[in-house]
Amino acid sequence: MRFTISARGKPNTVPLLAFLGQHYAGVPLDEIDSVFGFVEPTPLYGGRVFVGPELTPYDVNQMYCSDIGVRLPLTNHYVSEEEYEASRLLLERYHRQGNAAIVTHDDLARWIRRDFPLYRLEASVIKNLKSYRRMEEALELYDTIVLPMELNDDDAFLAGVPEKPRVTLFANAGCALTCPSKICYVSISKLNKGQGGEFKCSQPLKDREMLGMVDFDLERLQALGFSRFKLLRSRRGNKTGY
Repeated sequence: MRFTISARGKPNTVPLLAFLGQHYAGVPLDEIDSVFGFVEPTPLYGGRVFVGPELTPYDVNQMYCSDIGVRLPLTNHYVSEEEYEASRLLLERYHRQGNAAIVTHDDLARWIRRDFPLYRLEASVIKNLKSYRRMEEALELYDTIVLPMELNDDDAFLAGVPEKPRVTLFANAGCALTCPSKICYVSISKLNKGQGGEFKCSQPLKDREMLGMVDFDLERLQALGFSRFKLLRSRRGNKTGY
């Protein structure tokens, strides 16, 4: 198995390897493909509100020494060529084999592919790839894709997913698992550009069951042919012990 791990909630005063040891002690370092989190500011961020860096230069150096890649969450819905050009220095700084960019906007993916070919391009879960046709189309542009977490319980569908070694599944899931309308992503895209507005969530608008953080059965998903997993937090009370 290969894992990409969230740096969400990591204080800058805690080195990355210490954070992993505290919160992901059961995951061997050689199974960690990458850590995703904010570095320096850019209007390309999406997914959640940027309030400051989560991975410091010291953290990044630790990761490189441990053969762990940086995964940049460049998942903003709205991207102009001017914003891309303004972010070139950031993209140059992290442009190396083993690092990845998570992207929602296809034009951004094309620009990065053209100018920074060492990045592994990953299609964000925000793209909501729920059909084989859409997955195949995305795999023509992206190196890997992330599938919506609610598909994890549909064995029949997962069995037919194309190119499984290029597909990332969630190892665990939070509120997005039962969300009927992910309006938060669009509002966050605007907030991260300083365009004002407010954070929006569908929870007050549409009833849904709140399950907390759910851990998926990785042995079952491995048996279906998947080997890449996204960890949002450590796993508890499961067979693999992390």
